[in-house]
Amino acid sequence: LGLSEKMVGVSDFDNYPEEAASVEKIGGQEFNVEKIISLQPDIVLAHESNLGIGDAGLQQLRDAGLNVFVVEEATTFDEVFETMTIIGQATGTMEEADAQISEMEAQLDEIEEMSAEVKEPKKVFVEVGSTPEIYTTGTGTFIDEMLSTINAENIAGDQEGWVSMDPEAIVSSNPDVIVTTEGAYVPNAVELIMGRNGFAEITAVQDEAVYNLDSDKLTRQGPRVTEGLLELARAVYPEVYGE
Repeated sequence: LGLSEKMVGVSDFDNYPEEAASVEKIGGQEFNVEKIISLQPDIVLAHESNLGIGDAGLQQLRDAGLNVFVVEEATTFDEVFETMTIIGQATGTMEEADAQISEMEAQLDEIEEMSAEVKEPKKVFVEVGSTPEIYTTGTGTFIDEMLSTINAENIAGDQEGWVSMDPEAIVSSNPDVIVTTEGAYVPNAVELIMGRNGFAEITAVQDEAVYNLDSDKLTRQGPRVTEGLLELARAVYPEVYGE
């Protein structure tokens, strides 16, 4: 939205755009209330995922006279666009927000049109965590929405939310493609998956269709989600979307 120069504080996990690296860090889910107040922001953007852990801190910010806006968790592209519109309104950058949304909508439309070329939907398993258990995403999650958009079948689609999945159940479901989002933290994530006990019989492993994709683009509902969608589409259907 062109507001990089006006950012006075970001969380420890903010790494995009590059300017975020040089902005004052205020902590993670347990944020530094005093530091935020000292930065005197005109608006504080929080996130629904922080509710519960950070409720008391957010109330302290409100009590200090700061404007706090809680961004809701988006599970669809429409909800992402709605959030971007609201943030644009709150920061006086509606023109920039509309331009960004229009660009993303055009890319989304193009990807959806290409999904019509898929004749036989592939079964996909998306691994978002492997320790201490294997975690994936079922219905009601943004990744499930992405899989539906590219005409792919989520093997965890019969479950809801972020769930743990037994390795034997994954083998039994026999996905055609496996995607991991742990590459940034587990450099050999793909090799570990392919080497798991029993996984050798999975079609995705036999075809070496196990891919590491950018977690931020897939799990952070912001202006890069359509880029993440295209990367996912290319991994699942390279014959349709190109590699």
